[in-house]
Amino acid sequence: MPIFFDTHAHLDYPDYAPDLPDVIARAETVGVAKIISIGTSLESSRRAVQLAEKFPNIFAAIGWHPTEAEKAPDDLRPALRELAAHPKVVAIGETGLDYHRLPGGDDANARYKQRQAEVFRQQLEIAIEFGLNCIIHQRDAFDDTLAQLTPFAGRTRGVFHCFGENAGRMKRVLDIGSLVSYTGIVTFKNGQNVRDTVAATPMGQFMLETDCPYLAPVPYRGKRCEPAYVKEISETVAQVRNCSLGELSAVTCQTASEFFRKL
Repeated sequence: MPIFFDTHAHLDYPDYAPDLPDVIARAETVGVAKIISIGTSLESSRRAVQLAEKFPNIFAAIGWHPTEAEKAPDDLRPALRELAAHPKVVAIGETGLDYHRLPGGDDANARYKQRQAEVFRQQLEIAIEFGLNCIIHQRDAFDDTLAQLTPFAGRTRGVFHCFGENAGRMKRVLDIGSLVSYTGIVTFKNGQNVRDTVAATPMGQFMLETDCPYLAPVPYRGKRCEPAYVKEISETVAQVRNCSLGELSAVTCQTASEFFRKL
């Protein structure tokens, strides 16, 4: 049975409180061997670390989500330092920029974007300090996100998670040494644009993820997503790329292991 990793899951969310051991067991049954639980705040990051301590096949990423940037401490770095040295913390994030819902008004929008940029920069600095790579969130902010990450290229890399952009933007990410990652959107009827980008992405330059509890793939669309559904994502990606599941397994697991060096 081909082995895959879920490189982006939110297992600390309350969605999984009733049955998390069963969720993890279902993933193992279908060959999802490792899962990265992603922090979106300090508390969420601490919960991710606790899950990594409890379950052998779970690892943690620690960070502060851009949509919550205004709630972040002025200096996030000391708190992240306390967590980043943990042996099962494999990345910083998710971090980045999100302009999808701006507060409104030029001054308020500018302050909001500036605060997101400050929190993003602090996390990039911590990533470099601890020799980690970053999990990048961007929504309606691609150019600014790439521009802010580019000066750090060569010192840390990013994976643009839940990638839904066109092939041209994918190539711009790869040009600075970063990667992309694909979710269940690749299975959606209206996801042809993502499938086109998947087809154009070089092998060894992308990973697979669920972003669960969001974006459950077909045939589970609309239901709670979970790491086991990497199986459906991998099947669609293999079909799009005209490769075997075994080949996809080998390449994506190697890519993830090289990117998340503590995995």
